[in-house]
Amino acid sequence: MSSTSFTQGGYPLTDGCFDELVSANGSIRRPAVAIARFIDKHGPSELIRRQSLINQTISDMGVCFTLYADGDNIDRAWPLDVMPRTIPSSEWQLTSDGLKQRLHALNLFIDDLYNDQKILKDGIVPSELVLQSRNYLRACQGVSPRYKAWANICGTDLVRDGSGKFLVLEDNLRVPSGVSYMLENRTVMKRVFPELFADSTIFPVDDYPHQLWKMLASLSPREGDVPCIVLLTPGIYNSAYFEHTFLAQQMGIELAENHDMYVEDDVVWLKTLRGKRRVDVIYRRVDDVFIDPQAFRPDSVLGIPGLIKAWAKGNVSIANAPGSGVADDKVVYAYVPAIIDYYLGEQPLIDNVETFLCLDPKQKSYVLANLDKLVVKPANESGGYGILIGPRSTLAEQQEMAAAIEANPRNFIAQPTLNLSTAPTLCGEVLEPRHLDLRPFILQGEELYCTTGGLSRVALTKGSLVVNSSQGGGSKDTWIINDEV
Repeated sequence: MSSTSFTQGGYPLTDGCFDELVSANGSIRRPAVAIARFIDKHGPSELIRRQSLINQTISDMGVCFTLYADGDNIDRAWPLDVMPRTIPSSEWQLTSDGLKQRLHALNLFIDDLYNDQKILKDGIVPSELVLQSRNYLRACQGVSPRYKAWANICGTDLVRDGSGKFLVLEDNLRVPSGVSYMLENRTVMKRVFPELFADSTIFPVDDYPHQLWKMLASLSPREGDVPCIVLLTPGIYNSAYFEHTFLAQQMGIELAENHDMYVEDDVVWLKTLRGKRRVDVIYRRVDDVFIDPQAFRPDSVLGIPGLIKAWAKGNVSIANAPGSGVADDKVVYAYVPAIIDYYLGEQPLIDNVETFLCLDPKQKSYVLANLDKLVVKPANESGGYGILIGPRSTLAEQQEMAAAIEANPRNFIAQPTLNLSTAPTLCGEVLEPRHLDLRPFILQGEELYCTTGGLSRVALTKGSLVVNSSQGGGSKDTWIINDEV
C-alpha cells in the first residue's frame, strides 16, 4: 500500500457490497475524509504504528473477553481495528428514530402477551407461535412493569444491503452485551488519534453510563429517595464479567452476586457492611430461568429465591424484565413490521431482512430446496452458533440442517445471504475490505434513548460473514460524523 493508494484505486472494493468508507467509483465518502487525509499524509507505516499503540493500550487497560474453546475459558485481549467506521449524522438520525420505534412497539407487544393478549386474539401473530416459545414464561402472566417497558436495554443488530440501506438483522432483548466494548473502543481511539478527534465533529458515546443509570433509576418503585441499583452478575467465570464490572463502576452502583442479596417479606435486600439495604432496581445479567430457583429452575445456584414474587408485587424492578425474551425469538422477528403497525399505527422506519419461516409448510419447502443459497438460523441461539451459511456450507452440513428442520420446523428461520457491507481493515500491513455489522443500544424506561453509534463487529477472515468475537471476529470504533454543519 502506497501512501496514496487508499484514495487512488489501490483499495480493492468487493463486488456487490456497499463499502463504508469508499464509494463504488473509488472516491472517499464524506464522513471518512479526515481518516483518508490522515493516511495520505502519514503513509501506511504510521497506520501500522497506531495499530500497535492500540494493541498496547488495550493490553494496559485490561480490556478482554472470554473465549470458550475445547472446554477451556481463555481470556483474550479485545480486538480493535485501527480503521474507524464512519456514518453521517443525517443518516443516523433516521436510524435512531427507527430503533426507538421498534423497541417501543416490542415492549407494548410483550406487555400485551402477558396480559390481555389482544394481538393474539386479533390473529396478527399466531398464538401457538408465542405460547409454545421456550421464552414465554407463564410466571410473568398478569405483571406489567413500570412504563410497560419489559426490555429496558436492547441491542439491535443492523446490517447494510448492497445499496447501503440499513436493515434489522435481529433484536437482542434478554441480556444484550457488548456496550462496554463500544465505550472502551472510543476511549482507546481518542488516546491514539487525538488529532482526528480535534479535526472532526464526532458524536460522543460516553454519556451511555449516565443514560443507563438514569433509565434504571426511573424504574424504581419508591419515589423520592435515590434508588439502590444493583447489577446482578453470575460471577467471574461469566464471559461478560468484564462488562459487568465496567458498567457497575461507571454507574457507581453495586456489583453483586446472588448470595449478596435475599428476599424477606417480598422485599429484596442487599447485604452490606453497615447492615441490610433495600434494593429498588436490579440490572440483571443472569438468564431468565436462573434468576429465581423458586420460580424457574430449582437447581439454579445463580438466582435469588423469592425474587419473582417480589418483582410481581412491584417491590423491585428488574431490567430486563423476566420474560422479555419472548420478543427476540427469531421467528417473532418476522412479525415485527406487523407488530409496529398494530400498536403504533406506523410503518417501520427500518426494514427487516426478508425472512422465511420453516413452520409454514410452503416456506419450509422453499428453504429445504435452497439450503445452498440461504442463511438458516435456529430461533433461540446467539453468538453465531448453529447457523448454516448456505453458499459456504458443505453438502453434509446442508443435509444435517435439513434433518434438523424436518424434526423441529418451528425452531428455524432462513434469510437470503446478504452481501454485508465492508470497511477498510488493517490486515497485516495492507488495508483490505472486511464484512461488518453494527449493534447500537437502545434504552427504554421513562424515556427512550439510542446511542450515537454502537459496536461495529468485523469479520477478520477474508470473505467471512461471521463477526462474533467468540468466533474470531474483531471490532471497530463507530464514528457518527456531523454532516449537518
